[in-house]
Amino acid sequence: MRGYVWLAIAIVAEVIGTSALRASEGFSRLWPSLVVVAGYGVAFYCLSLTLKSMPVGIVYAIWSGVGIVLITLAAIVLYRQVPDLAALAGLGLIVAGVVVLNLFSKMQAH
Repeated sequence: MRGYVWLAIAIVAEVIGTSALRASEGFSRLWPSLVVVAGYGVAFYCLSLTLKSMPVGIVYAIWSGVGIVLITLAAIVLYRQVPDLAALAGLGLIVAGVVVLNLFSKMQAH
């Protein structure tokens, strides 16, 4: 269970870092740039802790899948970027893939 807590923190930190990436304007603005670096630093540190107890394939699938969905939601709220039907269908497929991996995979951590 601890692995999922670290993974959740990693996902949130990555979403914060990625959301600030646009605001950094190519790392030309100090504070958003610092948020990007801190967000990714925390994300990768927590991701490394997650990998102590969970298999990398499952962790990465969850991290990237949930991250994509949350980044899309953040883009809707922060930047008013509304996804079209194809984007929503793609997001649905990503979520379905993560669910299938979690429910049916027999992959074990070593």
